[in-house]
Amino acid sequence: MSSASAFLQFWWTDRVRDKFLSYVPKEDLYSLRLACHDFGVRTAPLLFRQLAITFRPSTFTKPARMAALEKIGHHVRELTFNMSHGPDTFLPPLLDCMTGEEVTFIYEPCCLHTKSSAARLSVPTYGSWEMTDLLVKQYPPLFHAAANVSSFIRAFSALPNLKHLKISCPGQEATHRYRRSTVDYALISLRIAVERSPLPDLDTLSLLSIHPGSLLYLNPTMGFGALPNSARRWRQIRKLAIHMDTVPYNLTSPTDHLKLLHSYLQTFSLSVHRLIFRWNGPRGPFPLALGSEPSLTTPSPPLACPRRCHLALRPLKFARLRFMEVENATLDASQVSSFITAHRRSITEFNFEDSNLRSGTWDEALAPLTRISGNERWKKKSEEVMDVPLVLSPVGLEEGEVQRVRKEQESVMERVRKEQRHLRSPAPGTGAWGKVMGARGRGLFWGTEEHMRRFLRGSVLAWR
Repeated sequence: MSSASAFLQFWWTDRVRDKFLSYVPKEDLYSLRLACHDFGVRTAPLLFRQLAITFRPSTFTKPARMAALEKIGHHVRELTFNMSHGPDTFLPPLLDCMTGEEVTFIYEPCCLHTKSSAARLSVPTYGSWEMTDLLVKQYPPLFHAAANVSSFIRAFSALPNLKHLKISCPGQEATHRYRRSTVDYALISLRIAVERSPLPDLDTLSLLSIHPGSLLYLNPTMGFGALPNSARRWRQIRKLAIHMDTVPYNLTSPTDHLKLLHSYLQTFSLSVHRLIFRWNGPRGPFPLALGSEPSLTTPSPPLACPRRCHLALRPLKFARLRFMEVENATLDASQVSSFITAHRRSITEFNFEDSNLRSGTWDEALAPLTRISGNERWKKKSEEVMDVPLVLSPVGLEEGEVQRVRKEQESVMERVRKEQRHLRSPAPGTGAWGKVMGARGRGLFWGTEEHMRRFLRGSVLAWR
């Protein structure tokens, strides 16, 4: 068989070709895609599987860019939407040009489905022609691009096979926490676009480094432009991850951001299977038990809003939750115990990473596991500890020998991971008990200083 025939047989075997392309570096895939038409067709699904967008004024409005997105959009499975807070996203107060007084702007999303320029120009974008003229003169182009809901809908309609949506909007200053910025208008447009675009495969949502106020604009039941069927799209979500900035709180501080978080999580109570939550910054309260948080159960004095609702929050109950992880939180043993009891029929694993108990002990928090299992054997389950070789950078070895050593170490680590998975206990709550027992395990894993000194002194190689 000639080399050309052998290559064609290899290239036309789908599973072998796709496996080979999965190991090719992305830089080489760019060059391979330009070699010929068939190479471009085969490598496009791998190249455009993950797409990252940093929002700018022309992101969804430039014709050439939108044409390219419509061409490759069916390959996209994971989309990352980035929009950082900064001077460009800050919105100053609107001022009347004649009197200099501040003008109140009541925003209502405008969705125009027509492609006719004359039809679009015949309707004011922001409610009235006077308000539209004022906003065009005083607000930057980034604001108008963020409020262009139709362009967002067109962009997300070009991604019919999207499965994972990531949203990242870091960098909000504490002084701007109660002011609406361009980022918030972009989140409104993005939420409406997700709800009104054909995205049948969307099942994973990651909110990475978001500010607390963003949940008001992402909430499909109480956000701007919400419809009676807006929550239908979000009920597809099976995996949810939220990394939210912490707002300092106590018994007298405002709790609006906690109520927004509680309402947002309630949207996914019937669908989510895997939930991960992390506070960025100082430790925050237990997000899944805000109904029992002291700052929310204590009656607040009538401040600026005496008509504000003071009813207690309903406890969260996730009907299909299987995995839960909370990181960087301060919680009570009673909150953990109530959560385990309420989800005992569905949850199989939960982790409390870098979390502290405000009251009670971990034995009290995990007491429902004893009642569920009927014994205390789960307390004896600790992390398995084994010796793992530590390899430093050798001096004087050839590149081939270094590569061989690396491959050997990778095989050893893979074998260790398999043994850990095999020895891991399937009992519910193992993750939380592993957190309690993790400190002693880490000490045994790294060993003592004298142990490391004997290990390096007995080495046959020269080490830096």
